[in-house]
Amino acid sequence: MTKSWWKILATVLILYSIIGGLLINVPALPILHETIRNLYFHVPMWFSMLTLYLISVIYSVKYLNSGNPNHDLMAVESVNVGVIFCFLGLLTGMLWANITWGEPWPNDPKLNSSAISTLMYLAYLVLRNSIEEEQKRAKISAIYNIFAFPVMIVLLFILPRLTDSLHPGNGGNPGFGGYDLDDTMKLVLYPTFIGWILMAVWIMTLRYRIRIVEYKQEHHNQG
Repeated sequence: MTKSWWKILATVLILYSIIGGLLINVPALPILHETIRNLYFHVPMWFSMLTLYLISVIYSVKYLNSGNPNHDLMAVESVNVGVIFCFLGLLTGMLWANITWGEPWPNDPKLNSSAISTLMYLAYLVLRNSIEEEQKRAKISAIYNIFAFPVMIVLLFILPRLTDSLHPGNGGNPGFGGYDLDDTMKLVLYPTFIGWILMAVWIMTLRYRIRIVEYKQEHHNQG
């Protein structure tokens, strides 16, 4: 029970965010109206993705230093789950864009950068599957992963700010702030971030434990 407190916390916070996100009052803003509720679901997906990609980079570095295959498995499973949350972020963003901007994927620098970064991490998974030798696969994918993360940060958070963008917080377009996020929304939004990040890490650890069992079984059979 003491080891599972954060899993219980994740479940409670997500239930709280879903109920609160759908039921509490939200500011009546032009264009957005009730769609601002998607903030509780869209943005936490990206925060969870970034957390998992960061964990993946840390374990890629640890693998290069230690050669421990468990570190490699942790890195790849962090990316696997991170990609899932990436697609959830893209899907909720497309639904929101279709209502507020009139089409699910307008020609916007932020969206195009998101697509490129997604393809970059899908390429990481393809790269791993294309190399059969275990240690070679782990080393090459770890190096790729370490370089991919800063490139992804540039694509998502730096380049879109240098040009015009429809996306809040980019290209002179102000982000959500005090003028449209009231205190009630913040009471739901901040716990939502924590809940989904914890849930993402929980899913990743489950996948990691499965991979460890598969890895041991595979090497036992080979032995």
